[in-house]
Amino acid sequence: MFYSLIASSPAGEIVLEWIDLASLAIEVLAVAIIVISITFATVRYVYQKFMPLSEGDRYQRYRHSVAGSLLLGLEILVAADVIRTVALEATLQSVAVLGLLVLIRTFLSWSLVVEIEGHWPWKPKPKED
Repeated sequence: MFYSLIASSPAGEIVLEWIDLASLAIEVLAVAIIVISITFATVRYVYQKFMPLSEGDRYQRYRHSVAGSLLLGLEILVAADVIRTVALEATLQSVAVLGLLVLIRTFLSWSLVVEIEGHWPWKPKPKED
């Protein structure tokens, strides 16, 4: 609906191109965040080999850093998919695909939260002794 109303005018086509570029830019941002964060975490992990930390502490920090960057990247990728689907491809099939992508990415996000925090998002944090 939105697409057909806007695309009928030359100015509307320009707007749709900008929306498409914005969606692409958000996807590139998400990938850049993931790659840069994982690279930084890996460099920090190697650097910490020379510090007085146990291997378990270094590895745990590394896993948390990688999981956090993946979580942030997934959230940004969902935003790009929503923009693209709602503004550019608002068909029943594209909305169904978006729903499936969001479902899969939500499951991955929950898995990463469990990995980082050690408990499901809807459960309170376990008390430490």
